[in-house]
Amino acid sequence: MSRQDVAVALDDVSKRFMLSQERRTGLKERVVRGKSRPGKAVWALKDASFEVPQGTTFGLVGHNGSGKSTALKVISGIYRPTSGDVTVNGRLSALLELGAGFHPDLSGRENIRLNGSILGMSRREVEDAMDGIIDFSGLEEFIDSPVKIYSSGMYVRLGFAIAVSVRPEILAIDEIIAVGDEEFQRKCFDHLHDLRRTGSTILLVSHSLGIMEDLCDTAVWLDHGEVRGLGDARGVVRDYVASVNQREAAAAPLEDRETAEHVADRHGSGEVRVDRVTFHDNDGSPVSIVLPGQAVTVRLRYTARTQIDAAVFGLGFVHESGVTVAGPNSAQLGPWVVPAGAGVVEFRIPELTLQPGMFMVRTAVVDRGHTYDHADNQATLKVRGSGEAEPGLVRMAGQWQPPRPDPRAAAVTSYPEARGVQS
Repeated sequence: MSRQDVAVALDDVSKRFMLSQERRTGLKERVVRGKSRPGKAVWALKDASFEVPQGTTFGLVGHNGSGKSTALKVISGIYRPTSGDVTVNGRLSALLELGAGFHPDLSGRENIRLNGSILGMSRREVEDAMDGIIDFSGLEEFIDSPVKIYSSGMYVRLGFAIAVSVRPEILAIDEIIAVGDEEFQRKCFDHLHDLRRTGSTILLVSHSLGIMEDLCDTAVWLDHGEVRGLGDARGVVRDYVASVNQREAAAAPLEDRETAEHVADRHGSGEVRVDRVTFHDNDGSPVSIVLPGQAVTVRLRYTARTQIDAAVFGLGFVHESGVTVAGPNSAQLGPWVVPAGAGVVEFRIPELTLQPGMFMVRTAVVDRGHTYDHADNQATLKVRGSGEAEPGLVRMAGQWQPPRPDPRAAAVTSYPEARGVQS
């Protein structure tokens, strides 16, 4: 890619911070206690390299402390890199921290003038844009009050309205849009879509991965300051989520994988009782988290005090919101004979249709209205995202068909003329 087509480029950029346990805040303290000892070096960015094509929306994903905000501040010129080169082609506007660039004792109107001058706008340009900024922010009632009385949401409203008022060629936004209310967030994202259509370049940091997939064309995944992934936004998000899932599964204690009994409510005659519920992958290994679309086996370990001649085993999957989303049981296979002693029953799911969330699992063993055992909250099924988000609690199976001409369109168009109706 030619550098003329690149809005932002980082070439082996590193940023180091020195963390010191001792601070000398005054001359007397420095004379008495001497020079402070060197602090520990922390690298927020390590040889990070990526390019942002002009007119695209570029996302930065990663865990807290991965270097996303530092990268935006280096690009915005707030931080100078310790090493490496940063190239920015175009006028850049940034919204990085709550209240950044605001003077608390000045009114909202005065802060608009102050921020406008910082962004390179002339006095006339600021005054011409003033009414539009105030209208977009929705703060007409408070615009002449000191911003120190503003709530965090009001700060974001005013800051975003100022940042986009200059129609920036490059707009850098950190997570803080999430502070705004639902109405303002919709207004912000509608405006971001408008900026995309008009060719502005947008750099976006957000922990809302669904937003990153929907808005961003490309993305970079930062991990402890290093680039772990770079490319198509959906692919980068999927790789990042897979890494998070792997770390969570590896960190889960064994008792979470072999789910111990923690029943909140149990009733029944008790001849047979489900003692434990565990979840397993295709290889039979216990798992603490599962993904939508994954093959999962739910294993029920039970103890029967005596032989049961007819029994039906059942499961209930209850979302954390309290909604029961599924209740499979073995009735379609007919009643089973359950020998006395310990045993195992399995329910195999070839492709999990549950969406990400926490699901309480209830178990039951019944026979024609008689309950041997019924237990709520027998286990917790943790379904994590795979980077392909869909709304709802379950994924509905089906196949989409691509657009094609409507055979009824011609008939509908000619219908008035066929009836003798004149336009």
